[in-house]
Amino acid sequence: MRNVSIDLLDDTPRPVVAIGTDYPDGHRLPSHTHRRAQLLYGATGVMQVSTLDGNWVVPPQRAVWIPPGVAHEVLMLGVSTRSVYIEPGAVDLGSRCQVISVSPLLRHLLMEAVEVALEYDEAGRDGALIDLLLHELARSAPLPLHIPLPVDSRLLGLCQRFLRQPNVHQSPQQWADQLHISLRTFNRLFRQQTGLSFSQWRQRACVVLALARLAVDTPVTRIALDFGYESPAAFSTMFRRVLGQAPSVWLEGVK
Repeated sequence: MRNVSIDLLDDTPRPVVAIGTDYPDGHRLPSHTHRRAQLLYGATGVMQVSTLDGNWVVPPQRAVWIPPGVAHEVLMLGVSTRSVYIEPGAVDLGSRCQVISVSPLLRHLLMEAVEVALEYDEAGRDGALIDLLLHELARSAPLPLHIPLPVDSRLLGLCQRFLRQPNVHQSPQQWADQLHISLRTFNRLFRQQTGLSFSQWRQRACVVLALARLAVDTPVTRIALDFGYESPAAFSTMFRRVLGQAPSVWLEGVK
């Protein structure tokens, strides 16, 4: 099925409903929930997914797992999606959103799934295809592309400001001073609220934000300078430390 709302198809008596949708660049889906779990795959473009827990950037040819009932909004940047909506219990990747890698086999299964009949023959070829898709999905590896956000309103404001204008030179002492608390109290509060140290969070945020820009062909040098790195080499070292690959290698994997 293509360009159809899941709301019209949710009662379909099958464990999986697959829908392909093309979105105009910059289209934003306001916060909403689904009864079924959703695997949202971007065949092209970049998606930015936001929930109360944080933000996820989904590069091309990766996917995001959205559990049933989780409120989320999505910004589509030149995206053609393939979504599979999965009955609760058919497969479980956890109770929180996560970006996952998409194997070549899973990619082909997702592309093919939108072509099967809505009420496919569960005992036939299409049923076998869907079963294989669920098996392949269950073994997918998560990617560290989540930027956790704190609940504390003062700290949340600083984090959101950083996401709008990332600067690798911002220090925990500067943030502690703005909150009028000691550095020790700040470090304890930050880890309690995000699960990461400040330096880990800052590094993760820079990488995830950089992915969205790399995917639209922003030069590495431009990103490095905008984020406050002294050189493209320094940025690449940080990028490799988080994702295990240089930016150029990562880009080759999504072309």
